[in-house]
Amino acid sequence: MKVNAFRDMSDEELIKQVDEYKTELFNLRFQLATGQLDNFMRIKEVRKSIARGKTILRERELNIQRA
Repeated sequence: MKVNAFRDMSDEELIKQVDEYKTELFNLRFQLATGQLDNFMRIKEVRKSIARGKTILRERELNIQRA
């Protein structure tokens, strides 16, 4: 998911999306361990999406503290 899509979300939506990505990452790792994973690049995409979401949340947290 692109950064602009994350920025357009509310905090609650963003937290929910990050949790969904974490669940997906768990499932992808499980598939990898059992040899059922077809798209190995999806793990990288999901990890980056989690990082993007957490970064946006942290930016918002710091902006609230500054204000």
